[in-house]
Amino acid sequence: MPESAFSVVTAADNPNLRDENSRIAAVAWPEFMLHDPVARFFTELYDYFPQHQFGLADEATGEIMCIGNSVPLACCKDLLELPDEGWDWALEKGIKGHEEGTTPTVLCAIQVMLPPAHRGKGLSHHAVRVMKEIGRSHGLPNMIAPVRPWLKADYPLTSIDRYITWTTNDGLPFDPWLRVHVRQGGEIIKACPRAMCVSGTIADWEQWTGMRFPESGLYIVPGALTTVSIDYGVDQGIYIEPNVWTVHRAQAFRLS
Repeated sequence: MPESAFSVVTAADNPNLRDENSRIAAVAWPEFMLHDPVARFFTELYDYFPQHQFGLADEATGEIMCIGNSVPLACCKDLLELPDEGWDWALEKGIKGHEEGTTPTVLCAIQVMLPPAHRGKGLSHHAVRVMKEIGRSHGLPNMIAPVRPWLKADYPLTSIDRYITWTTNDGLPFDPWLRVHVRQGGEIIKACPRAMCVSGTIADWEQWTGMRFPESGLYIVPGALTTVSIDYGVDQGIYIEPNVWTVHRAQAFRLS
């Protein structure tokens, strides 16, 4: 998609972007992902950092085709020493750091969302670039990202450490989202095996997935990157999602 076909709109300029976020999330993510308890911080994300929440709007219609969310946070000086946690850690750390008056040192990508109708148009590449440009304009030249490698949902029994070693014939990451980040200058650092945790009763999980779970055990759930653990002894299902830490440094080289 040519850059002239869209404009960048931030929540600082358009408060309605918060509602667009909710609308797109409802169709972009598997239902169970909307029940991560840390997601409650999204309200503060828009309240505290509206300039870092943006949409790509169709120039002709004004429709928001893509949403990008990020959070400034104080991170380790060595960006190679990122934690085994990911999305939950970053969102909570950024919000609490702001409330405690901590000076941020890096921008962390939280998500790029595209509804199904606008996938495959190259918008993800533009969104990552815009996110980094916004960070630089606010004094945060480096960006970290706990990337959700969405194609891993097709390989839920493969470990995340193994999955991130897979490549295409041209040496780029096998996963399309990891390819987006690498092409935009990102460096894959490590897996973060505890990026997100979703817990609920067995009835919750049956409602979220439309599946039945007849007994305790590990289950493959559509959209999940690894298995969901069901335990009838405590009436609980737990999903711990692995992501991949990627670092975009200020002087990173961008692939064509």
